[in-house]
Amino acid sequence: MSQPAVQNGQGELPAKAELERAISIALDEAKGRGASAAEAAISAENGYSVTVRLGEVETVEHNRDNGMGITVFFGHRKGTASTTDTSTAAISRAVEAACNIAKHTAEDEYAGLADAGLMASEFPDLDMTHPWAIDTIAAIELAREAEAAALGYDKRINNSEGGSISSHNGLRVYGNTHGFLNGYGSTYHSASVAVIAEEAGAMERDYWYSSARDARDLEPMSSIGRHAAERTVSRLGARQLSTRKVPVLYVAESAASLLSHFIGAVRGSSLYRKASFLLDRLGEPVFADNINIYEQPHLPGALGSAPFDYEGVATLPRRDLITNGVLQGYVLDSYSARRLGMQTTANAGGTHNLTIEPGSLDAQGLLRKMDTGLLVTELMGSSVNTITGDYSRGAAGFWVQGGEIQYPVAEITIAGNLNDMYRHILEVGNDVDLRRSTRTGSILIEEMTIAGE
Repeated sequence: MSQPAVQNGQGELPAKAELERAISIALDEAKGRGASAAEAAISAENGYSVTVRLGEVETVEHNRDNGMGITVFFGHRKGTASTTDTSTAAISRAVEAACNIAKHTAEDEYAGLADAGLMASEFPDLDMTHPWAIDTIAAIELAREAEAAALGYDKRINNSEGGSISSHNGLRVYGNTHGFLNGYGSTYHSASVAVIAEEAGAMERDYWYSSARDARDLEPMSSIGRHAAERTVSRLGARQLSTRKVPVLYVAESAASLLSHFIGAVRGSSLYRKASFLLDRLGEPVFADNINIYEQPHLPGALGSAPFDYEGVATLPRRDLITNGVLQGYVLDSYSARRLGMQTTANAGGTHNLTIEPGSLDAQGLLRKMDTGLLVTELMGSSVNTITGDYSRGAAGFWVQGGEIQYPVAEITIAGNLNDMYRHILEVGNDVDLRRSTRTGSILIEEMTIAGE
């Protein structure tokens, strides 16, 4: 059934049928030029963002993007070209360019489309499109409301980096010469505030944000501003720590980076290059026994949902990566899967709602369980060796004693090895952060090294 054009208050996206027509033109042109296989994708997006600083409008930006990528195969020779013009003549020129590139590239026995039998044939409604009918004036007022809530929270907050509202509406269509042709729309809305506080000549900055597919699911503007202010003021008077080994509790928004390092280690490109500390660990325990990690591609309204990946391969409602600490699977597209002698895991384009199963403790319960240690609220820089797992990052947060926050800390480095860190996760909190496609609560690690003064 044809999908009508959709509107977000800043102009309409092309209809899905229009993009499908452009894809069909590209595939027919590729076959007409002798390609043995071809694929094409179009992404269309429009949206806007506004920023208010100290009550005054600082920026108003509108964007409208349209891009098409075309890949052709002549046996195992591959060529790719792109265009922002989807007229028939422009598509023909792009296909010609891709064909010319393919004819001059070396053969790669692993190159090609994903297997035809893996193409999606069912397309569940994942509730991902909720255009926000808000005009620029109303968006500016929301940004002002959020910033004002932060500025009015405490007299020590004396400056602002601004309050922002953004709204984006997108549509992606993919097709290939297996006969697959489909697409889906999505929206993304966010609100944020960042402010600066000063005390005794020392300044601290922090922020808060909310994001959702549906603008009705955003936090109230006053709550976003207040949360940003609370975080900023709480950082005043930060101290350094002496070097020591202690338990470390990552708040949920910082804990997501631990899962990012894990995905980097089990991604196909890292594995076939033998550049992973988890090489040849399939079926072995790599996390603590209480840890389960999985994808949930079909969660309605979630930020990482998708009925199929960027190669048209059907996603499953759930795919396990870690079960009771044991590595169950990798993160593969069709190319890396062939390099490894395996089958794609429908991860062309990335993971889909990667989730670490939460435990029963909330944020306060985790502090009590840790008793004494470091609560990490911000990570800076990165020195993570994906081959050895060695981990070292700048951090800021709070020193905790007796299960209670004592004072803020800054200018420290936390270090360990991801192999050891993953195996010594004591608990995952139920304070799950839903503002991104990786879903995790706070993560408590038994021991890490803090390098301080």
